[in-house]
Amino acid sequence: MKKLLFIFLIAFLVFVQQSRAQNGSLSVKTRVSEEVQNEYESSGRIFLFVSTSQMDQPRRNTWPNKSNMIFAKNLENWKKNDLFTIDASEEFTKSVDISLDELPVGRYTVQVLWDQDRQESRINAPGNLYSESVRIDLEANQQLELELPMKFKIEPQLLAEHQLLKEVDYESPLLSEFWNKEMRVKAAVLLPSSFYSEPDRKYPVRYNIAGYGGRYTRANRFVQWDKSFLDWWQSDEAPQIINVFLDGEGPFGDCYQLDSENSGPYGTALIEELIPLIETQFRGIGTPESRFLDGCSTGGWVSLALQLFYPDFFGGCFSYSPDPVDFENFQLINIYRDENAFINEHGFLRPIVREISGEPVVSQKDFIQFENVLGWNDTYTTSGGQFSAFTALYSPKGEDGLPNPLFDPETGEIDREVAERWRKYDLKHYVETNWETLGPKIQGKIWIWMGDMDEFYLNPALRAFNKMLENTENPKSDAIIQFEPMTGHCSGYNNMKVLLQIEEKWKTNQK
Repeated sequence: MKKLLFIFLIAFLVFVQQSRAQNGSLSVKTRVSEEVQNEYESSGRIFLFVSTSQMDQPRRNTWPNKSNMIFAKNLENWKKNDLFTIDASEEFTKSVDISLDELPVGRYTVQVLWDQDRQESRINAPGNLYSESVRIDLEANQQLELELPMKFKIEPQLLAEHQLLKEVDYESPLLSEFWNKEMRVKAAVLLPSSFYSEPDRKYPVRYNIAGYGGRYTRANRFVQWDKSFLDWWQSDEAPQIINVFLDGEGPFGDCYQLDSENSGPYGTALIEELIPLIETQFRGIGTPESRFLDGCSTGGWVSLALQLFYPDFFGGCFSYSPDPVDFENFQLINIYRDENAFINEHGFLRPIVREISGEPVVSQKDFIQFENVLGWNDTYTTSGGQFSAFTALYSPKGEDGLPNPLFDPETGEIDREVAERWRKYDLKHYVETNWETLGPKIQGKIWIWMGDMDEFYLNPALRAFNKMLENTENPKSDAIIQFEPMTGHCSGYNNMKVLLQIEEKWKTNQK
């Protein structure tokens, strides 16, 4: 018996020694190049990306995943050409539960980013600096030195040049007053093929909202990369509709095109400033019946919300895979009943992303930990990510001037008072509560599509929303809601299809 215990002890010690030997330590020294002149801010947030993927630019991979580890820290008065060392001796906010001296031996891509921009909400914003990407084989301890040169400064996204594609860029009086500084609103306008040949003609308008954080420059794809769409768009077969691509950028992530206590009056600016400007400049018909909304994911929710909150201003919405439309089914969280966002009532980590097969991929806890590291206050409320935007739109402003979090960024404990304040944007609650006056105004204006194996668990909320509409009276809702079995997020969305849907709806509205 003693011999067996001795053999077991030796084997255990060998295992421990081998386990220790399988970890390495990474140290990265970084500096801002002397050539960076007037475009350098000495205060900001330093990011180190350590990725096991083959992605050339790990800084672009800011979606929660185990293959990309992020370490971040705020720095004040960091002088150019002064070396700053990123290693285990410094305290960093991390997207993973390991330190830089606990990295498993393996092959990594390493990159540094200096986030010195406070104008845009996400870290890959114009003016920020990044290093080259370096591939390393980490076997034990390794030291790198990565410079942040001028040639790796992130440049602004620009709209492509094409006779049918136009940019709208103006200072918003409403948003500038709210923020007490210049705030600009941008959009891209794709004109119909007959716009120049028929100078007296006026057109219906499609207002497209992107998936999360989509910029107005996404319109470039239609004139630069998607030849089949451009050929169709310039043919006689395409609908004669003005396309407006709204900009998703906001102070805390996606602005969601609605008024909020934290981001400001984006909804009012859209209705009272941007849309009148576009329809006047580009010959929009300018009636509610001629304005249409569409989008997928975030765009799906925003298009539906705008139709519901401004029912007399728009003539119909085509919403695909919308974000949660019922906060009792906020993905897998019931924000009014559950105690914790991370752990469900059975004691299990709550997933937030799955495969179409149903296999969980990312937990709510890991998702938030990833956003915490992106936020300049070390929490998701300033990350520029999905929950940063949710919180900015739905939550009241806190005493610190930032959005009040729905749940604790470390423990997941839900704040019941904040949850009650979210009801204002709970679309199921809003429609159900206001049906007597709202119902008649949205008849014939609601069309929604959802995959019943949505990767983000969005289908239960829409099921609840649909059930509520089925029970309406005076009037009985005529909303069209389609569920497609064993289908995932946004897989039913197609720009050509949506334009044809809008064309058909416009013809109906004219009768």
